[in-house]
Amino acid sequence: METNRLSQRMNQALNAQVTLEAFSAQVYLMLSSWADDAKLDGISAFLIKHSQEERVHMAKIMEYIQERGGKVTIEAIPKPSPEPTNTKECFEMVLQQEIENSEAIYRLVDLSMSERDWATFNFLQWLVAEQREEEKLALTLLDKVNLAGGKDASHASIYELNKDIGETGQEFPTADEENPLL
Repeated sequence: METNRLSQRMNQALNAQVTLEAFSAQVYLMLSSWADDAKLDGISAFLIKHSQEERVHMAKIMEYIQERGGKVTIEAIPKPSPEPTNTKECFEMVLQQEIENSEAIYRLVDLSMSERDWATFNFLQWLVAEQREEEKLALTLLDKVNLAGGKDASHASIYELNKDIGETGQEFPTADEENPLL
């Protein structure tokens, strides 16, 4: 009896999302390192926590694949793009990464609908809602950077921005806490 409830195409697509989440975590680690080198401890701390959140998303998708009888495959991830040259570029990179994640998740939702895979469709709704929040946060932070003066922000503005972003709440559960049925 076949116990894998995912189509081969869906299994591959979900694994691709695992890889994208791992890549996103790497991007945030790179940005955190850049911020640390720039003496922006608040921004660095925010970005390192955000990297961990991406790994939680990755683990959640992996658990779902396994729950449905699929096979998780771990692929190599590409190196993140070059470091930003200023705080505005940093948060533009954050927003771009979140948009790319959202678009990939929307393609998964489309695939689940076309395959009439309602269990996966239901699972993906958490990620859709999560990405809406991620994009909202990225836009808010980019707005703050722009209000502080963007790429031409003064040292005083960057100092205040660093403090403000460092205090941005980021509570994230483990994958098991997020979906105790897995």
